[in-house]
Amino acid sequence: MPIFAPAAAPARSELIEHLVRTRIAGDVATPRENNLSHYRKLANGDRHYWLGLELGDRWRDEQDVLAVMAERCGVVDDPDHRSGQDTIDPELTVGALDRAAAELRKAAEARLRVLFATGHPGALLDMHGALAQSLHDAGCDIVRVPLGTYTDQGVVVQFGGVAVHERAASLWHTHSPDPMAAVLDELRRTGQAPPDLVVADHGWAGYAGEQGIDTVGFADCNDPALFLGEAEDSLEVTVPLDDHVADPRFYEPMTAYLLAGARPGTA
Repeated sequence: MPIFAPAAAPARSELIEHLVRTRIAGDVATPRENNLSHYRKLANGDRHYWLGLELGDRWRDEQDVLAVMAERCGVVDDPDHRSGQDTIDPELTVGALDRAAAELRKAAEARLRVLFATGHPGALLDMHGALAQSLHDAGCDIVRVPLGTYTDQGVVVQFGGVAVHERAASLWHTHSPDPMAAVLDELRRTGQAPPDLVVADHGWAGYAGEQGIDTVGFADCNDPALFLGEAEDSLEVTVPLDDHVADPRFYEPMTAYLLAGARPGTA
C-alpha cells in the first residue's frame, strides 16, 4: 500500500492557485542574484551547472541563457533586473506538467521500462515514488538499480522505485551526473537493457538526456541546463518549479494532477 494516496486531481485553475500560494511557482524564494550567478557560471563553462549535458560553446552568452529561461521558466526577461525577486510562471509549470503527463501516459500504454531518480530526496521523493507506483500498476517495468552501484563516495539506493544517492548514512542532495552514469554503466555491465524513459531532476536527468534516453526533467529557476536541454531536444520536457519548498506535501496536488493526466486513455 503506497503511503501517498492522492485525492482527486485539482482543476488547472486550482492547481495554479496552489502553486502560487505555496511558492512552487509565482514569486519564488530563489533570488534574482542567485539565478543570474548560475546563468553566468553555466555560460562561462562551469560544468557543475551543465548537469550532465554537453553544452559545448553553444551557450557562451549569459543573455542567451536568460532568454531561454524567460521563455521556458518565466523568470523576469529584463537583463537590467539584477537583484530582488524573480519568478516562475505557473502557466508554464502547468503546461509542462501536461506535456510530462503525456510522456508518462505513453509509457504506461506501451508498458515501457522506466527509471525514476531524484537529486532532491528531501522534497521530491514522494512525487517520484507516486509516479513510479502508478506506472508499475499500469504494467511498466520500473528499473531496479543493481546492488553495489557506487559513486561520488556513496551508493545509489532506491526507495519506492526511486533512485537516490546515499552517502554517510544520509540521502544526498546532489546536482552531479555521476550517479546516473554509474547506474547506466552497471545496467550495461549486468546485461540489462537501459531505460526507455527517465523521470528525474538535476544531473540524473541531464546525463540521461545527453545519452539519448527520453527524459522528463524537473528544474528550478536557478538550474538552467535542463531548460537548455529541452530547447535543444535533449530532454522531452522540463517542468519549471521551486524544487525545495517548505513542506514536501505541498507537491501533492501537483502530483495528483500529473497522475490524472498520465492515466491511459485520458488523452
